[in-house]
Amino acid sequence: MYSIKANQLSIAQNRNQNTNINRLKNQNSNFEALLKNEIQNNQKIKFSKHAMDRLKERNIKLSDVEINKLNNAVNKAAKKGIKETLIIMDNKAFITSVKNKTVITAATEKQLKENVFTNIDGAIFV
Repeated sequence: MYSIKANQLSIAQNRNQNTNINRLKNQNSNFEALLKNEIQNNQKIKFSKHAMDRLKERNIKLSDVEINKLNNAVNKAAKKGIKETLIIMDNKAFITSVKNKTVITAATEKQLKENVFTNIDGAIFV
């Protein structure tokens, strides 16, 4: 009779272990999905080499507040389905790849006069 209880206990333990393992697998997959989502939502914009060169060449300095504005603009553009956007902020313009969250080029008011912007499918004024 003792061995029967041990077998029953063993079976019960195995069922509990399987339940716990399945619960952990579900938690891990949920956590992984949440983590990926948070990383995508919080990913900061990047600057291409060309954009970095233009920032330096044109003496454009961006504050943390301005970078946050660019991030927000890119996120808004993404929600609207824009792929390449012109972002106008104060007296500066940025062409940005929304998909890659990458600033492609930057210009100041001086370079904007009589300029034509091509290959964009949206514009955002910040």
